[in-house]
Amino acid sequence: MRILIIEDEKLLADSLLTLLTGKGFDVEVAYDGKTGKEYAELGIYDLLILDVMMPGMNGYEVARNVRSMKCGTPILMLTAKSELEDRITGLNAGADYYLTKPFDTRELLACINALLRRQGTQVDEIAYGNTSLDLSSALLICGTNTVRLSAKEFDIMRFLLQSGSRNLSKETILARVWGYDSDAVENHVEVYVGFLRRKLNSIGSNIRIAAIRRLGYHLEVTKHDEEAPS
Repeated sequence: MRILIIEDEKLLADSLLTLLTGKGFDVEVAYDGKTGKEYAELGIYDLLILDVMMPGMNGYEVARNVRSMKCGTPILMLTAKSELEDRITGLNAGADYYLTKPFDTRELLACINALLRRQGTQVDEIAYGNTSLDLSSALLICGTNTVRLSAKEFDIMRFLLQSGSRNLSKETILARVWGYDSDAVENHVEVYVGFLRRKLNSIGSNIRIAAIRRLGYHLEVTKHDEEAPS
């Protein structure tokens, strides 16, 4: 499970990173609201942990922006504000749960697990065109035809399906799939996109991975099997 923490208090953010990484979660941190919003809108996270009081763009604004993008990722808000009106504002902005600082780590973990269980029962596959990706089996499905994806193929295909017609740069795919500290290069993305194109063709999918120079990749629904250059 992949979690994004958006928290400008670096000490708290890094403590949460250590705690959740130790529990087996794949965790990334953004230390300001604007960066956090950009990460969250990618739609690749299973949960957002969002602070309210941040300079530039506060947590309410981030939540509203994420929800305006039709992103249904669960949002757990963390804040020192405990007044009823503040909690109502957070929930109305799109938060699923509101946890007041200071909090016990056991309560935090219980909230996270509850939100992830709820998300897991709601989203079993992602579909685009006549094709879907089963998130539990890593099967790419088109009608009665299926093909299993490798771990990296699955991550890239999921990312593309969640982004749909929005362009994803090779740099963004590298960072999200291989990680910021990886030695992987853009050619790795091109190779795996090639694998995915062939697998899509093999099951008769009507979606293709289109490439736009300097902008990256996005999905298109087409009746043709034409390929786009890397």
